[in-house]
Amino acid sequence: MSRSIIKLTAIVLVIAALLFVALFGLDFSDSFRIPGIMDSEETTGVKSIVQGLDLKGGSVIVFEAATENPTDEQMDTVASMMTTRLGGLGLTEATVTRQGNNKVRIEIPSEKDPMAAAETLGATAQLQFTDSEGNVVLTGADVETASAEYGQTSEMGGSTNYVELKLKESGVQKFSTATAANIGKPIVIMMDNNVISAPTVNEQITTETCIISGDFTAETASSLAANIRSGQLPFNLNQVELRSVSATLGENALQTSLFAGLIGILLVMLFMIALYRLPGFLASIALVAYMAIVGILLANLNINLTLPGIAGIILSIGMAVDANVIIFERIKEELRLGKTVRSAVDAGFNRALSAVVDSNITTIIAAIILMWLGTGSIAGFGTTLLIGVVVSMLSAIFLTKLLLKQMIGMNIKNLWLYGISKSKSKGEGANNA
Repeated sequence: MSRSIIKLTAIVLVIAALLFVALFGLDFSDSFRIPGIMDSEETTGVKSIVQGLDLKGGSVIVFEAATENPTDEQMDTVASMMTTRLGGLGLTEATVTRQGNNKVRIEIPSEKDPMAAAETLGATAQLQFTDSEGNVVLTGADVETASAEYGQTSEMGGSTNYVELKLKESGVQKFSTATAANIGKPIVIMMDNNVISAPTVNEQITTETCIISGDFTAETASSLAANIRSGQLPFNLNQVELRSVSATLGENALQTSLFAGLIGILLVMLFMIALYRLPGFLASIALVAYMAIVGILLANLNINLTLPGIAGIILSIGMAVDANVIIFERIKEELRLGKTVRSAVDAGFNRALSAVVDSNITTIIAAIILMWLGTGSIAGFGTTLLIGVVVSMLSAIFLTKLLLKQMIGMNIKNLWLYGISKSKSKGEGANNA
């Protein structure tokens, strides 16, 4: 019994420590800190949770193609160029989405000077190919197009993803001279002075087409091709909307949402304790651990948190409670059959495991699809939902069971404490003593 008490105390202390780190962060040295959700870059110098446009306000910029009927490929290229430029400016929390057939909408949370950002983003893309000594050998004006392809890049090799580059007549001779002088050396491809690729020259290239091969996936090959195409867009971009917006949900939206979520969690805990008693109390402790782990992940992954993102977290809490309800009902069924508490807990978890895993796996798949195909707040919802569901499933399956095992080790066998009514526990008490 004493060993179980020591283990339970240690687990509770670890959970309390995780909750403290989740809220306030932890300094390991002057140069390394684990941020907490209460941190702000102004006070600690470390980025934590980034509030989205609906929670903190920022800037909205809309660009329109200065041509009629641009193709989807051209507009995707514009979006890719904007994403690259935003990353180069350190605005990684910004979102870029297409609007209609010829517009791109950019939302930049916390940006106080939308005019300066618009001027930078709206400038003509500067694509340059330089040799190892920094000499410019090609520019975007010499490139006809670039496309992501899949196939063989050599007679001896297998099929792989690569980028096919087609040069204009003005670029063929330039590239021929440059590749002849740089065999075995890299030709660096730069966009606005940011390196986007640095392929090594294997031989002199004298044709208008060439390939860039390497450890590409279909996604990275498409991204590189889009970046190269953005350096020679056939049209300009007109700025059609520029505005600074306040938090669309109010300045206190985040605090209000978190407070509402906290009230909901406390009510859920009370419900679990009232219905399942001791297992419900232990599930509440596991729920605190879940919130601490999710908080640490959100703070350290610099999640761009929007109101839909908060909804994803709260929904995953519901999934955690649902898993516990399934498990505890199975345990109660086993106890009513006359099994000992230890056997009932083992059987209850084993019987409930497939249902818990199946329900969570389907939600995980949906969250991944939202992250993959969604943009902006939709992708944010998918991200927080995925994090929350994975953590909640693990806490319900492993941590709650570990806590229950410590209670069993403390020889707590009163069936009423496990949610069985006294009338039923009297009739079955002989089998569970």
